[in-house]
Amino acid sequence: MDENGNHPTINLRGAVFTCVGLGTLLFLTAGTVRWTGAWLFLLEITIGGLITEAWLARHDPGLLAERRTVRGQAEWDRVITSIMPLLWLTWLPLMALDAVRYQASVVPFWLQCAGALMIAASFYIVYRTYRANSYAAPVVKIQRERGHAAVTTGPYAYVRHPIYASGLLTYAGTPLLLGSWYGLVIVPVMAALLGLRSMMEERMLTAELDGYAEYLGRVRYRLVPMVW
Repeated sequence: MDENGNHPTINLRGAVFTCVGLGTLLFLTAGTVRWTGAWLFLLEITIGGLITEAWLARHDPGLLAERRTVRGQAEWDRVITSIMPLLWLTWLPLMALDAVRYQASVVPFWLQCAGALMIAASFYIVYRTYRANSYAAPVVKIQRERGHAAVTTGPYAYVRHPIYASGLLTYAGTPLLLGSWYGLVIVPVMAALLGLRSMMEERMLTAELDGYAEYLGRVRYRLVPMVW
């Protein structure tokens, strides 16, 4: 339930607003709506987001309510999470210019399909993460009022930050689906921000969350199994 004691429901208006806003940004920059990759991208993130919210509303309304607030966010995390949307607002027009308006990139169809599958896989990882972790807030904070504890099951048995791992799949899959090689240039920057956030988060959780230091000793990898 939210802070008013109400059970949260699907934010259909927010999903439509996001879809229309991103679509406007993409198609205006591209100069056309005849862009299959962009339509698939918008469809995928909208449906994926609505399905995720519907599952949370039914199975974990407390987490859904928590994900709609930034109350208690660490100050350093506020800086990082302010940068990420700005990168997206730069990144999407870049890919529209590259893939459609100037047609500088030619991405094979099979790689565009792979990009769509990567985005779908990212939503599946998010779903598995929410099943395992009822404290998966969108911002870094300690949720003492909800009995916050270290989670070690599900995807957390393989990587310490599965939500960030899903983000990497989205970052790599989006330029492929949209057909932009130049879009991949921004991916290392966004990945570096996720890496920095994961390290800062671990420092905070180790200091303030019971059991987290022991968890770090058991699970070696932060984002990508067998890599880092």
